[in-house]
Amino acid sequence: MTPTGERPERAVPQPNAVVGVGLVVIGADGRILLGQAHDGRWELPGGKVDAGEDFERAAARELEEETALRADPGQIRVLSVQIDAKGGLTRLTAAAVTSAAQGAAVVTEPHKIVRWQWFTPQEVPGALYPPSAAVLRAWRPDLPTLPDVPSYDYAVTPTAPAPTTT
Repeated sequence: MTPTGERPERAVPQPNAVVGVGLVVIGADGRILLGQAHDGRWELPGGKVDAGEDFERAAARELEEETALRADPGQIRVLSVQIDAKGGLTRLTAAAVTSAAQGAAVVTEPHKIVRWQWFTPQEVPGALYPPSAAVLRAWRPDLPTLPDVPSYDYAVTPTAPAPTTT
């Protein structure tokens, strides 16, 4: 025990979690955007949430960094927050969706993604990055091609708009 009564392993907290966001981008024709990684698996746009950033801003930033598409954070909706604790590392992933992305998807990070491709929900490939599969399940649990990926999902209740004053 330390002089303050704390156990030594608690005296200096160490990071033990990764916080991220996966974004389902729905095109005007109802198709969704997936990127193929170098290992052949497909994934949604998304990534880590930076310090001081909310999920919606992180999703918009990651979308632009990875695809050159732009979306207003106000038009991104968080569906759930998912918790996965495999391998001793806790991963928190916000499942988010938007149908308001602008521009054309291009590969901006060729060291990560080989190509971006649009799929109808029924055509989503089964070879998915597990966090992307969990996000897609939060969006559309009825999709037949999704692999079974365990995660604990906490649904987000939409907040009511602030009352207006006249």
